[in-house]
Amino acid sequence: MQIRFVALDTAIVQQLRSGSPDANGQTAERGIAPIDGYPCRHCLGLITKGESYLTLAHRPFPAPQPYAEVGPIWLHADTCLRGGGDAKVPTFLDSPRYMVRGYGADDRIVYGTGSIVATPEIPAAAERLFENAKLRYIHVRSASNNCYHCRIERA
Repeated sequence: MQIRFVALDTAIVQQLRSGSPDANGQTAERGIAPIDGYPCRHCLGLITKGESYLTLAHRPFPAPQPYAEVGPIWLHADTCLRGGGDAKVPTFLDSPRYMVRGYGADDRIVYGTGSIVATPEIPAAAERLFENAKLRYIHVRSASNNCYHCRIERA
């Protein structure tokens, strides 16, 4: 089975960069990265020391509902190319492990699909999860803080 990592849509990112409200109805906070390593959910690369970035609340679901978690993310404040689109583990996933969790067509968790996975094993874990026909997509989230990082879909 082929998979692909999916970054935030460019149109959504452009709206947030231009001041549209985030999932909490607020304008994104702007800052200058004091260190290397803030993960950009659009290019799937790292924001480096001295670069402008945005911090905002994001809900990676089409509409509010009980399973539609909202959490903080970072984005480059300036234009960056959208990353992902293939099965290669994105460079911004630089922690030793992440949570992977499957969601159905109703955008709700498919119970029994969540697990903590070593970063290099994420593609294999996603392929195994997609053996479940109920899964429409998978989230990659922080193993320690549950922050949304990106989505995985069948290619």
